[in-house]
Amino acid sequence: MASQSIQDPNPAARDGVVAWSIAALVAATVILGALAPAPEHHAALKPGEDAACLEWSDGCRVCQRNAEGAACSLPGIACTPSQDRCLRQSGG
Repeated sequence: MASQSIQDPNPAARDGVVAWSIAALVAATVILGALAPAPEHHAALKPGEDAACLEWSDGCRVCQRNAEGAACSLPGIACTPSQDRCLRQSGG
């Protein structure tokens, strides 16, 4: 059996369709990206600023929220504070 290769009668037309398809896909992606609403970025509240956080610590001192405001312990003399983190939240 002799192998026969099938020739595309009009390769330029196929290439044009592929090129236009890619261009349309890129354009649609750009338009969707421009029209889509941007995600909202909320700045993370520090535990002392977050009313839901009832107790927080930086590793050196512990603070608790009470009716008069925040009350914090005194840090040790050789303590190196880290980032504040909430230890107890309201409702649980």
